[in-house]
Amino acid sequence: MALTPGPARPEPPQRAGERETLAGFLDFHRATFAWKVAGLDAEQLRRRAVEPSSMSLLGLVRHLADVERSWWRARVDGQDAPPVTYSPENPDGDFDDVDDADPQEALARLTREQEEGQRVLAAHDLDDVFEHPRQGTTSVRWVLVHLVEEYARHNGHADLLRERVDGATGE
Repeated sequence: MALTPGPARPEPPQRAGERETLAGFLDFHRATFAWKVAGLDAEQLRRRAVEPSSMSLLGLVRHLADVERSWWRARVDGQDAPPVTYSPENPDGDFDDVDDADPQEALARLTREQEEGQRVLAAHDLDDVFEHPRQGTTSVRWVLVHLVEEYARHNGHADLLRERVDGATGE
């Protein structure tokens, strides 16, 4: 069974400036991920379908929400925005603690964090910098490229998980 992408899956611009191109690719990958998790029930989203990994589609939703939150809100914008689903005491909580997690709340949180990320990006230049505790001075450009990479990698995971959950495939 092939997944049919919805109308909200934007194509990145083929002729645009750097900012528009990078933001376009991030929007494309965000929409691709939403497509990969659409139409599944709570049990399907929670299913750890690629053993021995504990990864599930719901775990990816929770992980990406915290990735968006930590890079855009906490680092770029300097907000007090600690991660929600993991901690130093539970570094894999986003992936491991899905059995009782509410999929609708997790999906809504991911959408809110993506919207907040768009707002933060719009308020900053690509050359704006902040101090990262481990990697030092980091630019907004780097964050934007990193998030494209993060989503692209996890969309590959989502492809495999979705196919194992219900047989659906798509590009």
